Amino acid sequence: MSHGAVMRFPGTQRPPPPGARPGDSGNGGSGDSGRRPLSALLLRGRCGRTALGALLRCFPCERLCGGAAVPPGALPPATGPPRRRRPPRTFRSYLPRSHRTYSCVHCRAHLARHEELISKSFQGSHGRAYLFNSVVNVGCGPAEQRLLLTGLHSVADIFCQSCKTTLGWKYEQAFESSQKYKEGKFIIEMSHMVKENGWD
Repeated sequence: MSHGAVMRFPGTQRPPPPGARPGDSGNGGSGDSGRRPLSALLLRGRCGRTALGALLRCFPCERLCGGAAVPPGALPPATGPPRRRRPPRTFRSYLPRSHRTYSCVHCRAHLARHEELISKSFQGSHGRAYLFNSVVNVGCGPAEQRLLLTGLHSVADIFCQSCKTTLGWKYEQAFESSQKYKEGKFIIEMSHMVKENGWD
């Protein structure tokens, strides 16, 4: 190959110089003769990419230029800040406004109706507590045996499903016959509750 030869890639075409008329060769009719700078290798093809860049053309360019698509994984992965995952939303149960209710003092999620209250004479870990027959918007942890003031019980801590605050516990099993009425019931400490809907 002579020093004056120009390396050409398939599908590339040198654009005419500014102001040239159609049919002009751009060099007095001499065609491709003469020395050409290295920029000749960077001529753009029909897809808008240079001859060297055509080796890394994407799928849309492959349809225009007729080349082969870049295999998956040949290009580096896109960079950017990772997406932050939103915490899953917990569905809340809403008690009727016509009923007096107890709500979580931290997030105002409804916890129980006043009609579900069994007793106010219980003691929690942080003060006075109420015993309820059923509650809403409450999750349970694993059960474990604890020696309480009224004897040995199997209990599970309960927490507000909205704000995850520990509220009290659930009686899973009572080992003394006199305490069997507590099984399946819930203790909520007063420090975690607020009264709502028609208490005046």
